[in-house]
Amino acid sequence: MALTPEGAGGPGAGPGAGGTGDAGWLRVHPASPFVRGWVALAALLFFFGRDSFERLLQGGPLFDERLAGRAPWLLLGGGTLLLLTVLGFVLSWYFTRYQVAGGYVRVNTGFLFKQQRQARLDRVQAIDVVQPFLARIFGLAELRFDVADAGQSAVHLAYLRADEARQLRATILAHASGAADGTPAPEPGQPETAAVEAPEQVVLTVPPPRLAGSLLLSEQSVVILAGGIASVLLSAVTENRNFAVFLIPAAIGLVASYWSSFNKGYNFTAAVSPDGIRLRYGLLDTQAQTVPPGRIQALKVSQPPLWRMFGWYRIQVNVAGYGLADSAGEGSARTTLLPVGSLADVLEILSLVLPDPGTPDPAGVFTAGITGIADATAEGSGGGQDTDGGFVTSPRRARLLAPLGWRRNGFTATETALLLRSGRWWRSFVVVPHQRTQSLALQQGPLARRFRLADLVLHTTAGPVAPRLIQAGLDEARALLDAQSARARAARKRQKSEHWMEPAASPAAPPADDPQEGPHHG
Repeated sequence: MALTPEGAGGPGAGPGAGGTGDAGWLRVHPASPFVRGWVALAALLFFFGRDSFERLLQGGPLFDERLAGRAPWLLLGGGTLLLLTVLGFVLSWYFTRYQVAGGYVRVNTGFLFKQQRQARLDRVQAIDVVQPFLARIFGLAELRFDVADAGQSAVHLAYLRADEARQLRATILAHASGAADGTPAPEPGQPETAAVEAPEQVVLTVPPPRLAGSLLLSEQSVVILAGGIASVLLSAVTENRNFAVFLIPAAIGLVASYWSSFNKGYNFTAAVSPDGIRLRYGLLDTQAQTVPPGRIQALKVSQPPLWRMFGWYRIQVNVAGYGLADSAGEGSARTTLLPVGSLADVLEILSLVLPDPGTPDPAGVFTAGITGIADATAEGSGGGQDTDGGFVTSPRRARLLAPLGWRRNGFTATETALLLRSGRWWRSFVVVPHQRTQSLALQQGPLARRFRLADLVLHTTAGPVAPRLIQAGLDEARALLDAQSARARAARKRQKSEHWMEPAASPAAPPADDPQEGPHHG
C-alpha cells in the first residue's frame, strides 16, 4: 500500500497527472456522505429541536417565551450550521473519486487536505462487501479490501450501489488472482476491463439454533456462570448482598456480547468460487467476504470443552492485512472461517484452504490432529507415536509437566503444511502451509531444560492463530526446526507468483533430517 499526495507523479497518480486527465475516474454514490454522517445530522436535529418538540407535545408554544425574541436568530444559526454540514457532505462526495487502472486501485479524497491511496491489485489479500443496516435500505454497499502490511491504510470505498460493488470486487479479484492475466492490457490511464463475477457453490451454512447454542456453551458463559455461583455463595455465607450486585453489569455485558456475536454470525454461509472462499453473514449489518485460500497464513481448529458433547468446532485464520482487529472492531468476525460446525464441516473447509494437503489420507491425518491422542504405552526414541495420523507427541517424561496433555500435544508434516495439535480439554489443531512460515524459534524454560523439553514457535502474520508446538522432546524440536526451515525455503521457491490461481511447481521431497523419520543428532 502506498500513500501519496494527489498529483504526486507515478502512473495515473490522479486527475490531471501524467496526462491521464479524468479517464477512468469514478465517484461514489451521491447518498454516501449522508449514509456515513446521518449520526451528525441526527445530533444537530436533537440538539436544536429537543426542547421545541417537547413543548409541542405538551401543547405549548414552539419557542420559550424568554427566547421568543431571539427565535429568528436561533433559526438562522441552526439553519446555517445544518447547511454547512450538508455542504461538507456534498464536497466530501464530490472530491472522493476512485480508479482501477494499470494494475492499481486508487482512491482520491479531501477538499482542503488531499490524499491519494493506491494499492497494487496483485497484493490484495482479501476483499469484502459490507452493507450496514441503513446502507441496505438504500441498496448501497461499502467495498473494503486489504493489502499485505496495509494496517489501517486498507482501502475503503463507501458507498457504491450493491451491484457496482460486487462488479468491482470481481474485477479486482480477477487481477489479484491472476485470472485476468490472459486479457489484453488496457491503454495507459484507461480503466481495467470489467470482469464477470465468478460463479460459486455453497458449501455449508450454520443454522441459527446451532449458533445460539454455541454461544450459550462458550467459554465466556462458563466464566460468567462460575462467577455468578461464587457471588451467590459469598452473599449467602457473609450475608452481604453487595456480591450479588456485581452480577448486574456482568449480565448486561454478557447479553451485549451474545447479541454482538449472534448479529455477526447470523445466517453464516460459506461458498467456494474460482476467486476464493466466499463468506456471508450478519443479521442487521451484512457482510460478503472473499478470502483467497492462497492468502491464508495459518489456520486453527478449536473446540471448547462444552462443545464436545455436540461435536462442534470453530475455525479461525490469520490473513495478511487483517491484523489482530480492524478499526471497526470486526477483527474476530473477519478472521473466522467457521463460527461453529461439525467435524464434516471442518474437513470441508480444510479442503478449501489446503486443496493440496500433501498426504494420500487427508481425512485421516486431519481427524487425528483434531480428535486424536497417542497410545499411553507407545514411545519412540523420545516422543510417542500416534499410529492413526503419524503425529509425534511429547515424550513420556513430559507427563509431570503436562499430565493431561502430553499424549495430545504433537506435530506431523505433510508435503505442503505443518500440522500442530495441543490441548486435552481445550482442543486445538493448527495448520501452517510451508511457504507461510516466516521464521521459527526454540523456547525452553528452566523446568523444560531439566526434562529436556522445548517449545517450537512459528511466526506468521498477526492474527488469532499463534502456531506453537508445546513440550516436544528436545531432539525432536531441534530436528523439526531444521526440517521446517528447509521446507519453508523450498516451498517459497516453488511459489514465486503472488497470484494464487497460478499453479505451483510439484512439491520437493522432505528433508533427510525430518524428525518423523527419526531423531536428529546434531
